[in-house]
Amino acid sequence: MTDRVHAGHLAPTPDRGVPPPASRRPGQVTRPNRSTVDNPAMTNRDRTAGADPDPPVAAVLAAALHLPGVDVRGLDLPAGAVDAGAADEEPACPPERAADLLGRKGLLAKEPATRLALCAVHRALGLAPKAPRPSGPADPRTAVVVSSNLGNVATVGDIARRLREGGPREVGPLEAPNASSNVIAGAIAIWFRFGGPNLTVCSGATAGLDAIWLAGLLLRTGRADRVVVVGTEPDDPQSQALHAARDGVTDARPLRAGAACLLLGRVDAAPHPLALLGPVRAGVPVDGTPRGLLIDADAVAGDHYGAAGVVHTALAVRLAAANATVTVRCGDPVDGTRELDVRAARR
Repeated sequence: MTDRVHAGHLAPTPDRGVPPPASRRPGQVTRPNRSTVDNPAMTNRDRTAGADPDPPVAAVLAAALHLPGVDVRGLDLPAGAVDAGAADEEPACPPERAADLLGRKGLLAKEPATRLALCAVHRALGLAPKAPRPSGPADPRTAVVVSSNLGNVATVGDIARRLREGGPREVGPLEAPNASSNVIAGAIAIWFRFGGPNLTVCSGATAGLDAIWLAGLLLRTGRADRVVVVGTEPDDPQSQALHAARDGVTDARPLRAGAACLLLGRVDAAPHPLALLGPVRAGVPVDGTPRGLLIDADAVAGDHYGAAGVVHTALAVRLAAANATVTVRCGDPVDGTRELDVRAARR
């Protein structure tokens, strides 16, 4: 099952210079770029007392970056940022060497984006290299949400070419699963025994933060107690070509393969979270002033496209301990821009 997130479902950027109309009903949420966001959980007393207008919507229980070829310690981070955890981090293995981390069993038919995603989840869960895969019943309260625009495009293109040139006999039945748009999320769920809702977001340059918004919705509505959010993209020739030809290209930043994983839980059920995530905001100006230390495409080497929002957020979680608020931003002029704040958790 796949899901496409639309901007109308996200919180618009609050306009703090214009008070909300008096005729607006409490709790009413307006369209992006029209007015402020009103939190229905806040009372008038809360507002006059200066309560947080954007309370956290999810707690980060674990986070991991898996960026082959990128020295996390050498990222061009903003001045004053401290990347806690990069000093002793092992380099990320490329997809063809995923067996070094995951073990060989079960990887033979997995595509590069799927292998990168599995590596990111493995690291987020704190598992040792080649640790045995979980067994037993799947956990029905852990959901999986994946953001990827180009994850299996090479397989889909290759199958389409062979069908056109040689007919159905040219495609084996074992190749069919990799042609599914939800193959990465399904592979994660099967590999790690996650039995909750299983979704893929492929909404362009904002997909990563759209996936985080969707994870928060699953938590708020009680559909899951934990959500594994994964952003992953490959960098094969087909993906590179589609990425370079898409609408909204504003610079020559190349597509870079990589993955990141966030393990999210409810704020009221996480006693010691790594960080807290604020609501995802839509309608953000590309050059708007961030609320905190800004992490965007300029802070990482290359463009992670559909995975960018998750990659940026995983990096922001590592910086939150030394910065009260870290703002994550992704998007482009065509797909729009999304933004959220990562806040240091009280210990």
